[in-house]
Amino acid sequence: MKVSELQGAALDWAVATCEYLPVRYGFDDNCPEYSTNWAQGGPIIEREGIELNRYAGEWMATLVTGGVSISEEQGSTQLIAAMRSYVASQFGDEIDVPDELCTEEQTS
Repeated sequence: MKVSELQGAALDWAVATCEYLPVRYGFDDNCPEYSTNWAQGGPIIEREGIELNRYAGEWMATLVTGGVSISEEQGSTQLIAAMRSYVASQFGDEIDVPDELCTEEQTS
């Protein structure tokens, strides 16, 4: 799946994978909600130095390392854009997401 299209549980799963956390959606009610909860996604933004800017009605997140832009991703919210950028910095433009996380909201 394209990182730029990740949202909801699939995006949260991808971030948890970057964080090396074993996440089993559908079986675990304590799954992190990085893309909607500032207490969980905010520390990643700070730690990774992700820059956030508003651009053409969307949020643009840029992860910069050593003065070089590693990844840029857009999203409807700051957290979605930032978490997409973080995932892209780790996996590139695409990531294999478990089928059970690819819901209608992901493909529509």
